[in-house]
Amino acid sequence: MTNLTNNKAVLSWIDEMTAITKPDKIVWITGEEEQLDALREQAVKEGILIKLNPDKLPGCYLHRTDPDDVARVEDRTFICCEKEEDAGPTNHWVEPKEMYERMYALADGAYKGRTMYIIPYSMSIIGSPFAKYGFELTDSIYVVLNMHIMTRIGKAVCDALGDDEGFIKGLHCQCNLDKDNKYIVHFPQDNTIISMNSNYGGNVLQGKKCFALRIASTLGRQEGWMAEHMLILGIQNPRGEIKYISAAFPSACGKTNLAMLIPPEGLQRWGWRVWCVGDDIAWLRVGKDGRLWAVNPENGFFGVAPGTSMKSNPNALISTHKDTIFTNVALDLSDNTVWWEGLNKTPPARAIDWRGRPWTPQSPEKAAHPNSRFTAPARNCPCLSPEFDNPEGVPISAIVFGGRRAKTAPLVYQSFNWQHGVFIGSIMASETTAAAVVSDGYGPRRGWAPRPDGDAAVLRLPHGRLLAALARHGKEDPQAAEDLQRQLVPHRRGRQLRLARLWRQYACFTMDHLARRR
Repeated sequence: MTNLTNNKAVLSWIDEMTAITKPDKIVWITGEEEQLDALREQAVKEGILIKLNPDKLPGCYLHRTDPDDVARVEDRTFICCEKEEDAGPTNHWVEPKEMYERMYALADGAYKGRTMYIIPYSMSIIGSPFAKYGFELTDSIYVVLNMHIMTRIGKAVCDALGDDEGFIKGLHCQCNLDKDNKYIVHFPQDNTIISMNSNYGGNVLQGKKCFALRIASTLGRQEGWMAEHMLILGIQNPRGEIKYISAAFPSACGKTNLAMLIPPEGLQRWGWRVWCVGDDIAWLRVGKDGRLWAVNPENGFFGVAPGTSMKSNPNALISTHKDTIFTNVALDLSDNTVWWEGLNKTPPARAIDWRGRPWTPQSPEKAAHPNSRFTAPARNCPCLSPEFDNPEGVPISAIVFGGRRAKTAPLVYQSFNWQHGVFIGSIMASETTAAAVVSDGYGPRRGWAPRPDGDAAVLRLPHGRLLAALARHGKEDPQAAEDLQRQLVPHRRGRQLRLARLWRQYACFTMDHLARRR
């Protein structure tokens, strides 16, 4: 097949990976619907996907992962930069040379008898000031079809990249799905991602957590912007004015529900609306006008299925009704559709559970895995913002941060001043969810975006100097601090609400003794 690019750096790297993995065949993903349809048909024929009822769920498919490959794995996720301290206090680190040798040993011959699919993809709108481009090499049709939903793929990406060598390199090998040799590895100094022995979404859809959060955190630090685990939504008042907010929660803690919020009937009658820009990741930077601007770099929703219903989140459920891939949910045998706990109160009389076993309402185990997922195109969302494809993004007026806590903490409380707000943000934690495998019920504390769930390996900004700088900010430049608070932090009776997340103005600072003391 003809190469989609003449970029020498891209082709040289692909040749290097081809020599290691030794595929029988190489296929460039063009993004054309004819090619994607052929891959869907092949996936159904090989048992990778199950085609669902075309009348009720047109263009939808079901996929089941290996039972030991159902979530992101924190203890197998690594940040391999030159200095261990640059990985941050909450990440796993291995020296890059050692990890490259380990990864290439696993990749040696991993594509024998298989096809290498080359996916050119863009995070954010192709050609926009926010856009970053990457190539993922994979032996998984499931990855190809999911990346088509979650990112912008194909020849247009190669055209936009041109001869630029600043692309993200990604290698994914299913190997034999050996859980003891499962790795999700990031080399930020080389803009490289390698995933081994997994075929679960969050580990292998490299444009998502791997690129859009982990590698992008380094790019943002170098270039003066930020990659954050945040939803973006617009709130429209009866006068037609729209204010945009972002909100940082861990996975499976309600970001999608909030991003697709429907106002109560009374407020709807008055003319209030909510618009969804993104439900998971935000790239933020200060614009030419001095305001904070954000874009959703993704093109779809990788949502948690259990609990999603017409009652809890009708917009999300409607988004899954066409051109969606469901992962690890139950197959309803009565009409060849899907079902999961929380979808409705009438479970199917006969179904196949997420492991591929017969299931009835009397079965002792759940029909769908707690971290079962849907991958749905953003264009399906009834409340998708008209600004979704705006290459400049949207201006942010406030930032919310929170997490999942069943007890011991008030739902909402206030900080008394700037320094107290920095302290509160630095000590937040959240309960574990099914989104990732962790060792205990609470994740380590991570300032600004509480992480219980595998986000440990998100390459965060070093916290020590960041917090110290923010804490000093009000003292060193009181007027600038007041201006910043007035712009981003809603006030109530003269005190900042903790719900408003403080803007991290000093993103370029590196870790110091405060980080080590934490």
